[in-house]
Amino acid sequence: MSYRPLAFAALASLTLASCTTTSGGDEIVLASSSSAEAAVAPSIPLMQEVTKRLSQDDFEGRAPSTAVEPKVLDYIIAKFKQAGLQPGNHGEWLQDVPTVEITGSNYTPLTVSGGAKPLNFSFGDQYVAASYRVTPQTRIQNSPLVFVGYGINAPELGWNDYAGIDMKGKTAVILVNDPDYAMEGQDGLFKGRRMTYYGRWTYKYEEAARQGAAAAIIVHDTFPAAYGWNVVNSSWTGAQYYVQTADDGMSQTMANGWVQKPVAEAILGAAGKNLASLTAAAQRKGFKPVPLGLTASFGFDNAIRKANSHNVVGILPGTTRKDEYVLYSAHWDHLGRCTPDSTGDDICNGAVDNATGVGAITALADANRRAGPTARSQVFIALTLEESGLLGSEYYAQNPIYPLSQTVGGVNIDALQPGGRARDYAMTGGDKSELTDLFRQVLGEQGLLESAEDSPEKGSYYRSDHFSFAKRGVPMFDLGRGNNLVSGGTAAGDAAAKDYVENRYHQPSDEYSDSWDWAGMTEDLALYFRLGRLLAEGTTWPNWRASDEFRAVRDKDCAAHTAGC
Repeated sequence: MSYRPLAFAALASLTLASCTTTSGGDEIVLASSSSAEAAVAPSIPLMQEVTKRLSQDDFEGRAPSTAVEPKVLDYIIAKFKQAGLQPGNHGEWLQDVPTVEITGSNYTPLTVSGGAKPLNFSFGDQYVAASYRVTPQTRIQNSPLVFVGYGINAPELGWNDYAGIDMKGKTAVILVNDPDYAMEGQDGLFKGRRMTYYGRWTYKYEEAARQGAAAAIIVHDTFPAAYGWNVVNSSWTGAQYYVQTADDGMSQTMANGWVQKPVAEAILGAAGKNLASLTAAAQRKGFKPVPLGLTASFGFDNAIRKANSHNVVGILPGTTRKDEYVLYSAHWDHLGRCTPDSTGDDICNGAVDNATGVGAITALADANRRAGPTARSQVFIALTLEESGLLGSEYYAQNPIYPLSQTVGGVNIDALQPGGRARDYAMTGGDKSELTDLFRQVLGEQGLLESAEDSPEKGSYYRSDHFSFAKRGVPMFDLGRGNNLVSGGTAAGDAAAKDYVENRYHQPSDEYSDSWDWAGMTEDLALYFRLGRLLAEGTTWPNWRASDEFRAVRDKDCAAHTAGC
């Protein structure tokens, strides 16, 4: 999980439960759509059992593609069977996820020529780079530099930072975030302070590749990036992980990277330009790319290791519309062995992140089986390699077992927090799709409040497994339990969130405890069950809001297929 500061990230699925009593003694009274559903609630003991088992030391932190993976998979399959699921991959439980690990070395300086004198910038402290291509060497030689503003091509917004230029062989210099990121509100063309996918670094590299660029370099700036250069450096100076593709990544740029803001200022200065002035120009509609009259050269060697991991896929077949699908997902992987703590413990058990998620979808599968089949089929996926860049979900979305044009939507569960009930929940990403209408309906039924997402400028929606489906047009729930706790209010909620981030997130101390308070997670599951059940029993096909960045791909997909949406 990439930590998302809204109380604690959680996605999910849904139906109706009657009332349940949590281990914390809180009774949750829920509306029900039928007497059959009213008698069913997700089993907290089952979720507890799965969460505890996956968190134990003999699973060694659940690192993918290691000797322990078959043991983890066997356990998940056994629990999926117990929950009543059928094998979901054409009679098999597993979907292979082939990956490639590329580790760069022997980096040359980034050399910029064409100005009064050559400029040289060192790897690590001034620039970083990597390649998506499976090749033993990466060499960028005298590639013309072009400043392309925010590197966005958004036809639905009438915005194209690449208008009128052929990028073949050239290197794009790109600003981080969206053009209107500095706004206080969210009323801008790119939703102001709320980051859109166009602001994410992953999108900028993808678009540069579509434009035919040889390389893409993002200018790091701490405020719009929402993290310091230390995060960029640590993320880009070791092994990089990708899904294996048929072309070995050759359709991507030769290299992608970042430069420190002072480096960008020096480069633009050598071209007789000013970064601040160009940034201001790039924030206005109608901006055109600016060739800099300079060239860039850099290179590195690549050590390549191919591996294989697995998604676990189960299904509850539908009845009258069994060829329409609702997804429930959670990642099973974590960090494996990691930096030891003061006691010498070097196992990052990942109890919250994300044994809770696998426990939750198992309990939801069991509850849906007991409630009876729904009109639409329900697919439950325990995904691999989330911690390595959402690779398990990315592979499934590239190679869907069930057509995405026939996938109604879904819910993803990533790190449910122990603790008390909350009065509020928020939709991560804001009001992006018609799923928000269902969300608000169910909140009203359950006596809960809607709250705003915390820190929308950090782009949390784009940092968990649901995003791999969303960017291909499938709307996905991403919910967060709020910090306004029934017991202790926002002060208690804020303190709990801070404690998790500072003392447990991605550390050996993220361990299961028999003393956990399950009241909040019980409420989470009831909400997710209700939401998922509405999707699975319904007839509507929720679409993205008209101005959303994923609306066009969903509309195109639906127009091309007679089945499904």
